[in-house]
Amino acid sequence: MDLVTLGRTLGFSFAAGVNLYATVAILGLAARYGWVDLPPQFQAFNNSFIIGTAIVLYLVEFFADKIPYFDSLWDILHTAIRPLGGALIAVTTLGDASPGVEGLVALLGGTVAAGSHLTKTSTRAIANASPEPASNWALSFGEDVFVVGLGYLALAHPIAALVIAVVLLILIGIFAAVIVRTVRRWFARWRITARDAFT
Repeated sequence: MDLVTLGRTLGFSFAAGVNLYATVAILGLAARYGWVDLPPQFQAFNNSFIIGTAIVLYLVEFFADKIPYFDSLWDILHTAIRPLGGALIAVTTLGDASPGVEGLVALLGGTVAAGSHLTKTSTRAIANASPEPASNWALSFGEDVFVVGLGYLALAHPIAALVIAVVLLILIGIFAAVIVRTVRRWFARWRITARDAFT
């Protein structure tokens, strides 16, 4: 797998974890209208049913994403869908490869999509704790712009998409490690407090 293919694979998989339907719509429209010169395997997205369904579901998600708490329910429902979509996109954009390589790429795409999905889901859950809807709307619009922007980069400048996806994955890993350490500290303090209360 060359860097261009890897950039498109990671870029689209990351975007799929944030908004699968917008990502599929971008891929389908790009293949249909030849926005950039793409390898033949991208024609798999050039299907009227796929494009139409992706656009309709994107519109549903666009409005669902703006409703506090309902957006979290929507994200929970998509916990399996987005990583699976990321895996399928990764395998499709890979093109012809051995079954072993396809399996590894599917695992990579699914893992990347799961990472961006869980980050989005947890961020939106925190935003829902705020009593006003403005932060939720701002996050939702920001996510839409991010997915379109990353999709464009993955199509036209895949190396830039690769760099952005890798940097974001590193940041997700760092934040996840910080959160795990913080939770462990809280749990350790709670255990000490509970033990002292009963002694």
